[in-house]
Amino acid sequence: MKILLIICGWIFVGLGVIGIFLPVMPTTVFLLIAASCFAKSSERFHNWLLNNKLLGKFIKDYYLHRAMPLRAKIIAITMLNLVIGYSAFFAVKTEIIKLLLFTIAVGVTSYLLSIKTLTKETVKN
Repeated sequence: MKILLIICGWIFVGLGVIGIFLPVMPTTVFLLIAASCFAKSSERFHNWLLNNKLLGKFIKDYYLHRAMPLRAKIIAITMLNLVIGYSAFFAVKTEIIKLLLFTIAVGVTSYLLSIKTLTKETVKN
């Protein structure tokens, strides 16, 4: 079971890294799942992920404060809507797919807006 959790953890780390570059993929969610897999299987990998210079901040901010920085929200929402908007208007011809893309954009944007914004006051609490 430990080996399976470690493998799943690394798969989710990979998906999280891809999510940094593809706005439709939820980076933080995948990294939280990876952290959970590692917490149950490998203290070494769990510590590596939490202390990773690039990835650890996503997890720590969410674990500790259930929040994300304003800059990350703005970038995520902007990239999400640019990529989906481009796809819907220029790449996709089928109306049902355009509607699906619009629904995804609205859903993910709403979710991102619903997450608390990390501020100095949030970090103090």
